Amino acid sequence: MSRRQGAEAAAEFVWPVRVYYEDTDAGGVVYHANYLKFLERGRTEWLRSLGWQQDRLLAEERVVFAVRHLAVDYLKPARFNDELNVRSRVGKLGSASIEFEQDIVRADGDLLCRGVIVVACIDADAFRPRAIPDPIHDAIKRFREHAD
Repeated sequence: MSRRQGAEAAAEFVWPVRVYYEDTDAGGVVYHANYLKFLERGRTEWLRSLGWQQDRLLAEERVVFAVRHLAVDYLKPARFNDELNVRSRVGKLGSASIEFEQDIVRADGDLLCRGVIVVACIDADAFRPRAIPDPIHDAIKRFREHAD
């Protein structure tokens, strides 16, 4: 999985997550699919921080964002009651897609999981790709400029 050069300088959104018992498997570690839920929460809260909520996007703009591609590296296990931070950065911003670079890091600084997720903007009625509405696209560009 390739990472954008200089990603550490990119504007970053951090969302805290605590591991609950229900997130773990029989071995006492976070079940692999639950990391995807944590990453989803990070992207959802990032979008909310820009002033947009998923239900409002559907009602007002008639768009939804759907995962088109993901690649995840699981590096170390998270365990019950761990405090985690989901770090989200925008890699590439296309006219109808967003590539996110996301990390899950334990509060002690250990990198646990790293992912690249591409979401596509989808017309909610036709279920076909469409351009990201200008107000959202502009808000994402402003977010990215905070790194400069």
